[in-house]
Amino acid sequence: MAQGQATKVKKKKKSVLKRAAQSRQRAEVNRANRTRVRTLMRRLRTAIDAGDATASGNLLQPTMSAIDQAITKGVLHENTGNRYKSRLTVAHNGLKAKAAK
Repeated sequence: MAQGQATKVKKKKKSVLKRAAQSRQRAEVNRANRTRVRTLMRRLRTAIDAGDATASGNLLQPTMSAIDQAITKGVLHENTGNRYKSRLTVAHNGLKAKAAK
């Protein structure tokens, strides 16, 4: 199903209607979690690209926490989340090392 399209319900059985409603609610929650993670990752990457070590240090922990929550809730696959965390941490540590010199 294309992104942003509503779930179509053909039958009028009570259980079918309930499952469709649950699916819509779940999709909304998943979208909110995914958006939150992507926004935090984008902010962290922007801070790293700008060379701002203090801003990236302040953003690192909330970003890692958001990724962990997304993994727990099933929004992100565990390996995907761990890959994101690893790459962001490596970039942050590289910036920190450059700032220390």
